[in-house]
Amino acid sequence: MSGHDFTVCGKTSGLMAVTDFCQDLIYQRTMRGNDQKQEAMFSYLTLAQRIPMDHPARQIRTLVDHALARMDAELEKLYSDTGRPSIAPERLLRATLLMILYSIRSERQLMEQMNYNLLFRWFVGLEMDDAVWDVTVFTKNRERLIAGAVSQKLLESVLVEARAHALLSEEHFTVDGTLIQAWAAARSFKEKSDPPAPGSGSGSKGALLLRDKVESTTDAEARLYKKSKSDKSVPASMGHTLMENRNGLAVAAEASEAGNAAERTSALAMLDRTVAPKQERDLELEITLGADTLYQEEKFIEALRDREVAPHVSEYAQGGSNMGKNSLTEAERSDARRSISQRKRKLIERVFGWSKLDRGLRQVKLRGLDRVDWFYRLTIVAHNLVRMRGLIPIESLAH
Repeated sequence: MSGHDFTVCGKTSGLMAVTDFCQDLIYQRTMRGNDQKQEAMFSYLTLAQRIPMDHPARQIRTLVDHALARMDAELEKLYSDTGRPSIAPERLLRATLLMILYSIRSERQLMEQMNYNLLFRWFVGLEMDDAVWDVTVFTKNRERLIAGAVSQKLLESVLVEARAHALLSEEHFTVDGTLIQAWAAARSFKEKSDPPAPGSGSGSKGALLLRDKVESTTDAEARLYKKSKSDKSVPASMGHTLMENRNGLAVAAEASEAGNAAERTSALAMLDRTVAPKQERDLELEITLGADTLYQEEKFIEALRDREVAPHVSEYAQGGSNMGKNSLTEAERSDARRSISQRKRKLIERVFGWSKLDRGLRQVKLRGLDRVDWFYRLTIVAHNLVRMRGLIPIESLAH
């Protein structure tokens, strides 16, 4: 055969050349992955096995599960003993936390991503083959949690875990507020049909303010408001946070209608929920509260003194037009702890910065103060979970 040429594998050559060519072809075919189209019927890995052991969501999921386990009895009270089973409240809360943590802009997008994102399915508690809820079913079931003030209970439950790991200061606190842009347009504000009579408005000495004259047809509880004179007034609510000064964890939160007086009113309400009355307080505890100049108001400072809380409030600068508002005594002004409180006060801006940088708190897509308040508290819970993840060792969460 050596005297003849023949065609094999698409080439005309001698026997040795053909053999070498076919061997190279087989070798290349062996090394190349097989792009077969047949779909596998079974998976031999669970969802949990697909999530890396060092993924941040693992620690957060553990913290959430611990908190929800403490709330089991409270959640049980929200549901009737009869009727068709609804979405588990634990899954509703995990899904809403997921929206906040991953900056998912809507419930509809959340449902879409949960359909194919295995990490999201695992975090919420869905198995690989479980059907994803319809978005309207999800929002309808969420209303029950809003009515039951579940976000506040979850905040309290998460703080139990923080307290167990000695992360909270019981003496030193900071308070501040932030603007939450409402899901309404400025053009939705129209004149009220029945405004208050002159002298009976909500301003100083009954002065009529803008909020007394106009109202949004989209969200009646939103107000046109701005934090500083140079800003533009926008439809908004206010979010308030009380932070402990040891690790910068929020220990109380609530939302209110926008207004300067609302910041001080909410500050006292959160303080009363967090700190025991002076009659029941440990004598060794010396409570302090740091705040900016918006809280430099005589009645507010007096209210802190009545509660035996040291007012570490920033004062207006010398020579300014607001100098007359400074209400601290010389002893309060010279308190050595006041400078520490003022340094720690900046930590609360991190809470607001994290919540508004690229998350839903920049402009809440919910209408009505009850819903905004519920979502605001849940956002503060999410911030605490992220913060605690870096403060609690992984090993201690496994027990």
